[in-house]
Amino acid sequence: VQLVESGGGLVQPGGSLRLSCAASGFPFSSAALSWYRQAPGKERELVASISGAGGNTNYADSVKDRFTISRDNANNTVYLQMHSLKPEDTAVYHCYTNLRRLRGRPPWDYWGQGTQVTVSS
Repeated sequence: VQLVESGGGLVQPGGSLRLSCAASGFPFSSAALSWYRQAPGKERELVASISGAGGNTNYADSVKDRFTISRDNANNTVYLQMHSLKPEDTAVYHCYTNLRRLRGRPPWDYWGQGTQVTVSS
């Protein structure tokens, strides 16, 4: 199982970025995926999640109406479109999936290496 994020960078407040997570090694369309973020000195927090078929999404209150999670099951990729970025969105963003429903034995939790998003003027 591999999750490889890309698309991070430095952006000014109010700007936009789109993160991508390319997945392999599991039946992608059957697995929910999530984006988490971790800022320095803070705990990792759930940003957004999406069901396998893409019909159900959930967002942290702090990013609702600014971020959109989506997926392309034909290309095994999940996206996080971020608009109206704020300095407090600065963090390392990680892609995550739990494969417990698809596998009889652990490991079930898989994380990508993360991509840095910095929002600063």
